[in-house]
Amino acid sequence: MSRRAFVLRGLALLLFVAFVTAPQLFAFVFEPLAANRAPAIYNQGSLLALTLSHLRTVALATLASTVLAVALGILVTRPWGQEFLPLSRAIVNIGQTFPPVAVLAIAVPLVGFGEKPAFIALFLYGLLPIFENTLTGLTGVSPQTLEAAKGMGLNARQRLLQVELPLALPVILAGIRLSVIISLGTATIGSTVAAKGLGEVIIAGLQSNNLAFVLQGGLVVALMAVLIHDGLGLAERMAARKPGRHGGEAA
Repeated sequence: MSRRAFVLRGLALLLFVAFVTAPQLFAFVFEPLAANRAPAIYNQGSLLALTLSHLRTVALATLASTVLAVALGILVTRPWGQEFLPLSRAIVNIGQTFPPVAVLAIAVPLVGFGEKPAFIALFLYGLLPIFENTLTGLTGVSPQTLEAAKGMGLNARQRLLQVELPLALPVILAGIRLSVIISLGTATIGSTVAAKGLGEVIIAGLQSNNLAFVLQGGLVVALMAVLIHDGLGLAERMAARKPGRHGGEAA
């Protein structure tokens, strides 16, 4: 990353922190969008609390998606598990087959309103990119490398943990990054089922015809997406630079 890009990202982070912690300081920016003397800054709850709730739901859903998707990726790349590839693909494609709104509609009668249906929707939606990148990363490890590890006396479990997963890590991280970015935007619809998040700000703006609220919710989500995208991208590059590893994005 160039020095200029680093400075810009730093300024974006400072702007993000300043806005979610003290949004009233930016009221003058949004006042032209608030018609009929409506509030310029969202005043129906704490913007910081909603941001943290939004991030919490995305983080938990991504963690669960990562555990299942990586486990399935490992399973189907073992000689004894290759026959489960079609079934695994069918499982991870569920989230892409059914739109999140449909998943929410099905989940609410089962688990009620709140964070749970949003978690389920994001969990299912995040499986595919992580699974496919895990598959790409593990199958991309050269046979010569695996043969050399076997010649060194490593058993199958040791080869997986010490050779295959470390080499595949940059590609797996690329899938996680894509899943997180998708979930950050998708999580806004969770507010339609009473899940706490930045969707509340956007929905409140749409209901009251207050463009200032809509823009605030959208800007916070967009800034989070940019900052997290860059942070995970940096983690990928660091993983790829370590000796003996090769990386690349399959996302």
